Amino acid sequence: MVRTAAFMLVALMAVSTAAQSQPAPISQPESVQRFLAMFADPAVQTFLQQQAAAARATPEPATQARDTHVSFSEVTTRLRTHTSAMLLAARSFPTETMRGAAVLERDVEANGGTRPIFLIAAFVVAGLAAQWVFWRSSAGWRLWMSRAPIFTVRERLVAVGARLLWAVCYVLAFGLGSIGFFLVFEWPPLVREIVVGYLFAVVVFRLASAVFDVILAPHRLAQNQFRLIPVSDEVAAHWARRLGYAVGWYAFGWVTIHLLGSLGFSVHARQLVAYSLGVVLLIIGIEAVWRRPSVFSQTPRSGRIGIRARNCLWTAYFAAVWLLWVVGATKLFWIIVVCAALPGAIALTRAAVNNILHSADMEEESRKSTVASVIVERGIRAVLIIGAIVFLADMLNVELTRMTMQDSPALRLIRGVLSAGIILMVVDLAWSVVKVLIDRRLGDTEAVLAIGSEQERRRTRLRTLLPILRNVLMILFAAIAIMMALSSLGVEIGPLIAGAGVVGVAIGFGAQTVVKDVISGMFYLLDDAFRVGEYIQSGSYKGNVESFSLRSIKLRHHRGAVYIVPFSELGAVQNLSRDWVIEKMTITVTYDADIDKARKIIKKIGLELFEDPEFKPTTIEPLKMQGIDSLGDSGLLLRMKVMTQPGQQFTLKRRALRMIHQAFNENGIKIAVPTVQVSGGKDDSVAAAAQQTLATHNAAIAAGST
Repeated sequence: MVRTAAFMLVALMAVSTAAQSQPAPISQPESVQRFLAMFADPAVQTFLQQQAAAARATPEPATQARDTHVSFSEVTTRLRTHTSAMLLAARSFPTETMRGAAVLERDVEANGGTRPIFLIAAFVVAGLAAQWVFWRSSAGWRLWMSRAPIFTVRERLVAVGARLLWAVCYVLAFGLGSIGFFLVFEWPPLVREIVVGYLFAVVVFRLASAVFDVILAPHRLAQNQFRLIPVSDEVAAHWARRLGYAVGWYAFGWVTIHLLGSLGFSVHARQLVAYSLGVVLLIIGIEAVWRRPSVFSQTPRSGRIGIRARNCLWTAYFAAVWLLWVVGATKLFWIIVVCAALPGAIALTRAAVNNILHSADMEEESRKSTVASVIVERGIRAVLIIGAIVFLADMLNVELTRMTMQDSPALRLIRGVLSAGIILMVVDLAWSVVKVLIDRRLGDTEAVLAIGSEQERRRTRLRTLLPILRNVLMILFAAIAIMMALSSLGVEIGPLIAGAGVVGVAIGFGAQTVVKDVISGMFYLLDDAFRVGEYIQSGSYKGNVESFSLRSIKLRHHRGAVYIVPFSELGAVQNLSRDWVIEKMTITVTYDADIDKARKIIKKIGLELFEDPEFKPTTIEPLKMQGIDSLGDSGLLLRMKVMTQPGQQFTLKRRALRMIHQAFNENGIKIAVPTVQVSGGKDDSVAAAAQQTLATHNAAIAAGST
């Protein structure tokens, strides 16, 4: 917020400009009248026109070079001349004041002796009366504004717009009651100019105070106002008051300098008065910085230097700016002012936009407001920066739209840098808008939809293609910005583009594998071979697709390993996550089992699982037995199958096998178990004796080891 104080010193240079462009005194000596009569001679006018045409046709490169290359001696000479002129103006100021007072006295006597100060006071009272009438007549308007809701973005904008319109009408009523009523009557020219000028200054002061009151809302709690800039009440009251005073004093100074010219004061005398009035603006800025509240917002400011050190730096900055203005360093003055004011304006704009477009009522509305705030904030930032560039170009006498060979290299470089800045800001704005829209669309794809539905397929496809589109657009915008910026700097981009094409062909021959990867990836995406989140298998590579770049794909194995596979190495892709999948299961029962009973049990279990709320959304066809698959060594091999959505078959399979095992046990159907029978021949006693001998031997070994 402290950067707003820099705006107050922008008015200093305008006062000096007004001081240098005022008309001549009203009284015309006899020598001046003779000069005008001679100038009206047709022969003199014809000669002057011929000389002017010849001057326009003759270029002056030396003069231009001299203007763009100012030596230190010339700077010193200008400073000494300017200082001498100010000293002479200070000495002659009493004489000019007396002469101006005499001119004013004659005009006052022609008006009947009424002093302009009394006329100003009287018509200020008339303006206050008209303002009071508007206040009374707008009671309903004010009541509606005090009760207007400010919770949503639309309500905030309506409330701020209505309050700003009311403030403008309120000040307009004062202006019509004072200036309008004054102009109804006939007054001497000088008296009219003085009274209208200072009444205009009063109107400007009151209008600025009203606008700052709407923006900062220092009485927000009392009148249910909405504050555009998120600051505390103490900070808002402090800056609303100081900024109003600064604008009012500037208006008073501008009118005073203008009237001094009408009274016959010289240019240097008016500059001296302007510098004196600028001291008051300097004091207002320094006082606003030193007495500002220490808390900018609800969050304390952090920094490496303290408040006192920052105040000293701002004081030195204001003093330096004022000195630059006094010594006539106009270009350096505007560069320093813009460099300090632009970051503050951007920060205040960002805070105001985020504050207006932020709504916590609904999550969806808050998300949309964030998107809108990014677009609006970047747009306003681009406008501010481009406006600052154009303004500096005008102050530095740099024509952005024309470049001639007579310009110096430094001037061409400055013009190119300013033009490149404008181009980069426009491209940055366009890229920000595109990026926000893509990110918003990606945010919409985070919602979980029905597995296998058309909406889910579209969501996964968008999550696959939008990141690639964003990267491609980023590269495209960067290339366009760089080429246009180089062109504005005077670089011939035609040969550069041709050379880039040749280099690209050479790189293509040297990096055939990379090119092959990129082209293969393009065709995989066009064929919709896989999407983010799908499980695929290609050769020895398999896993879920996490992401992919222009040349490779990242697969996450179900055990956690990550494969980064170039597209050219994928080959045939087996997609295990599309449409549906059939899971087949086998179970072996004994030869004496009742097969019909087993089939009915499996069918019943399949129907129960199909109606289960946990499996019904993902099951396409229920579990059923296909029959006896083969006659095994230990029993009958029964085959079953079930159709589900991809990736959902494993959970259903585990549940089905558990339920089948339990049901078979309850119904006496035995699961076949592989067995091995060892026989020694017809005489079983031989085998028994051999077993006894082996047991005795093992016992002896065990006893010996102990």
